[in-house]
Amino acid sequence: METPDGRLTAFGNQLIDVHLWLREQLAALREDLDAHLAGSALPRDLRAHCLTFCSALERHHTGEDDDAFTELARSFPELRPVLEELRRDHRLVEDSLRRLQSLLDDPGRDRDPVRVRGELDTLAALMETHFVYEEKRIVAALNALDAPEWRRSRPGFLISGDT
Repeated sequence: METPDGRLTAFGNQLIDVHLWLREQLAALREDLDAHLAGSALPRDLRAHCLTFCSALERHHTGEDDDAFTELARSFPELRPVLEELRRDHRLVEDSLRRLQSLLDDPGRDRDPVRVRGELDTLAALMETHFVYEEKRIVAALNALDAPEWRRSRPGFLISGDT
């Protein structure tokens, strides 16, 4: 990705930008649900917003597993244990997303907002610890990578809604 002045942005820095965007999206979901818990109507687009967010988070983690982690393991074999731990985190996040989706897909439309909020809180905690750990452990390695194919066609883990 190029900045407005034509410089290339390192992949690790792009990863941090995607994490920031995902955090913002989750915060917006939580604000909508908090407003509902405080007495306002449940936003009609909450489910759609959640589906969009869940899809973006899944694309990000799948792209890491399929592209980023494979390339990092090849270029930095000493990171393999870290990458396996991050993959385990992805499975925990995926489980939380599945539970959240199940709550939102309740056919009786008797969605308990307190349970949905609890699952969003769980997801937020998982994401935050995962993102912080990932940023500390692999951003420098990603910044050191030269992957021209990623510059030509941005991999899924570097795509946000702002891209």
